Amino acid sequence: MVTLPLDDIRVLDLTVARAGPTCVRQLADWGADVVRIEAPTHPGQPGVAGEDRHGSDVQYVHRNKRALSLDLRTDAGRAVLHDLVDTADVLVENMRPPVKGRLGFDWDTVHARNPRLVMASISGFGQDGPYAARGGVDQIAQGMGGLMSVTGEPGRGPMRVGIPVSDLASGLYAAVGVLAALHDRERTGRGRWVRTSLLESMIAMMDLQAARWTVDGVVPGQEGNHHPTLLPMGCFESADGHVNVAGPSGRLWRGFCTAIGREDLLTDPRFGTGAARHERRGELNGIIADVLRTRTTAEWVEVLTAHGVPAGPVNTMDQVFADPQVTHLEMVGEVVHPTLGALRLVRHPVRMSDDGGPAATVRTHAPDPGEHTDEILAALGRTADQIAALRRDGTI
Repeated sequence: MVTLPLDDIRVLDLTVARAGPTCVRQLADWGADVVRIEAPTHPGQPGVAGEDRHGSDVQYVHRNKRALSLDLRTDAGRAVLHDLVDTADVLVENMRPPVKGRLGFDWDTVHARNPRLVMASISGFGQDGPYAARGGVDQIAQGMGGLMSVTGEPGRGPMRVGIPVSDLASGLYAAVGVLAALHDRERTGRGRWVRTSLLESMIAMMDLQAARWTVDGVVPGQEGNHHPTLLPMGCFESADGHVNVAGPSGRLWRGFCTAIGREDLLTDPRFGTGAARHERRGELNGIIADVLRTRTTAEWVEVLTAHGVPAGPVNTMDQVFADPQVTHLEMVGEVVHPTLGALRLVRHPVRMSDDGGPAATVRTHAPDPGEHTDEILAALGRTADQIAALRRDGTI
């Protein structure tokens, strides 16, 4: 049996949508025993937000977990939750701040029961402040955090990014916070309340664009498929598609000009420095575009790579997984679902030496609602009669 780094950690998953489940998936992939808690559903009834429990998205997001159905609006349901809190190391939730108080798992309550518990809360806008009670979704955070203002072509208006960036970022930041809190617990013996939000995470993900404002006082705009400050670094048409190139300065600039057969650009005073190239970016990009249209993407990738210049194609998803480097990296793990059969899921992108290989991160399918309810309750000491009674009254 493969031993994973977090297989001695129990996590209570009280999350919905994507940000919270993204956090929990990081912990589950590294071996944590995750108990996903959801309200009871009737056969054939969709889960939260109408999600398809056998759909590809749910199978990816909720893999490596066990599932418990539990109505936290009942006294009996809250009693079960509190018993689980007593046995847990981590609790992750992403409900609006007032909700967890009503359902009995606010920080003060769970910390009083289990001082060693680490609790992670992901909200739309923070646990307090003027927007704290608002529900938050990724696209709202993309707009409020500035991402849509710098995405897309100049003059075309704001553009959302094609993945839920703030959801993924907040989940990843929260997971890092959980791991830091678990480490801190080893020294102090006490758990911590880890908090982040879609808005905070989105602003942090703005990275150099945020620093251009906070440090330089520059309000960044849209640059389309080109880097906001470095040139040439962007996406250009080729004879049969598109190619991404990066040759902005020094050795890379010299290699780029040589590779495309325009060594004259190296001595052209209009483009002699990075600042000059940036000032005349439209002119230089036009010259480069004319050259790159003359050969195929594969030809340009080969010649640019030979000159030490980073370059690559723009792949569709089927092309991504057909790429020989992606195949070599074994980015897909397989898990068997009792109804769906073999499923191919993207593995966790981090490896460790002697960790059993990438397949260790994809171990079990996403559970059906309440799939493990009986075994989880039995482990808490509930008898078969008590479990049956909970089921009769709709608690589970």
